Order: sequence, then structure tokens, then C-alpha cells
Amino acid sequence: MVDKSEKFTQLVRLGYFARAIFYAVLGLVALTSAGRIAEGTNGVFAAIEDYPAGTLILWLMVIGLFAYALFRACSPLFDIENEGSDGKGWAKRLGHAGSAIGHLVLAWSAYQFATSGSASSGGAQEAASGVLSVTLGGVVIGLLGLAFFATAFFQFRKGITGEFMHRINAGAPSATRWLGLAGYCARGVVYLVIGWSLVKAGFMSGGAQQVKTLGDALASLAGEGAVFTLTALGLILFGLFSLVLARYRCIPDLDPGGKMPKFRMG
Repeated sequence: MVDKSEKFTQLVRLGYFARAIFYAVLGLVALTSAGRIAEGTNGVFAAIEDYPAGTLILWLMVIGLFAYALFRACSPLFDIENEGSDGKGWAKRLGHAGSAIGHLVLAWSAYQFATSGSASSGGAQEAASGVLSVTLGGVVIGLLGLAFFATAFFQFRKGITGEFMHRINAGAPSATRWLGLAGYCARGVVYLVIGWSLVKAGFMSGGAQQVKTLGDALASLAGEGAVFTLTALGLILFGLFSLVLARYRCIPDLDPGGKMPKFRMG
């Protein structure tokens, strides 16, 4: 009999699998299809849709990305990863909250492609425009940009120090450490670009059109030569790293009451 904790673990692993597909395709599209990567995140889902069984893959991504978003949302709510309630712990938990929102947006885009074959464009810019239209909206957008700068720093730090290995089962492939290093550093570069776009939109009156999504940020690096190529390759490796996590990540156990879960290191 499968209990609630096992079902939760299975959904989280599906989430890592969906994340693996997304990042691997994002990097692959960037290297092989200039037209598609120019479409940003929507170009990635359009590419997936064109694959054999593409619609099925999109539905798996809808479920997986939504499950991963819920997993990340449990961090600020219940401290599911035992980060603690000091300043450093809350910084990580709020970062996980941002990840939850980002992956919910990706899940919604995947759902739109799975059901209608397309997704609305400019969603991030429209949302930013709404925020900028209210009093102190520019400050909010600018501060969000600074938060992305901080997230980028933690991505680089996580990749360089290898602290992510503490929550990966010992049976993981030996290359996991290096896949994580390359992947997290590539994500750090992309988050820096997103952060800068938000700072320009919020603090420099650049307007909502400056705001970039994950795919847009990578596309904006297309003219940067080696930086673009290395970042795209790093994102492909991050996809492979996420595939390893789908199998070997240590997932926290939920307690019988569904709150204050206990972390399992095996």
C-alpha cells in the first residue's frame, strides 16, 4: 500500500524529471535553433510539442512542474527542507517560494501548449506593466531584480561549493558533482540577466518591455559568443543533473499530520 508520503515523493521525482526535460530542451534549442530561442520560453514548449509524443511529454511536464512548485512552496510554509528560521534560513525559504512561483508559470505555459498548441506571449511583461502602473511599482520590480541578483549569487555558490551533494543519495553517479557545478553556474548567469532586466524596468524607467523570462534571458545572450555557448551547454548539463535528482535526490518525509516534515538523508 502506498502512503501519502510515498505519493508525495513520487510526485516530487516527477517534478525533477519535468525540470530535466525543460532545461535540457532549453539549452538544446538555444544551440540548434536561433528562431525558436528568440521566442523565449514559448519556443521551448513549441519545440517539445514537435517531438514524437510531444503532447504526452507536455502533459507530463504540466503535472511534474506543478508538483515541483508545490514541493518548493512547502519550504516557506512548513520548512520542509529544515532550513531553519534564522536570517539565512528564511532567505533560502523565500528563494524556494520564488522558485515555486516560477515553476507554476512554467506549468501554466506547458498546459496552454498541451491544450491549444500555443501560449499567450508577453505574460511577464504584462504582469510587470500592471505592477509598474501602481504607486511604488517600480520599486517593487527593482527590488525583485535585486532578489534575482541574490539568487544568482547563491546559484554560483551552490555550484562551486558542491553543497547540493549533501541531499543526494550516495548511489548517485560520480559525475553528479560536476554536472551540478556546470548547471548551477549556467543558471546563475541566466538569473543575472533576468535580475538586470528587472532593475532596468523598475529603477531605470526602462519599462515593462525590459523584463525577461528564462528563455528570453538566454536568447539575449545569443550575440555573446562563448558566454552564450557555455551557458546553453551548462543548462543542458543542468537538465542531466535534474534527471539524476529525479532518481537520487533525498526527499523529505511528510509526518502523519502533513506538516513539519522530517528530512530523510537516505
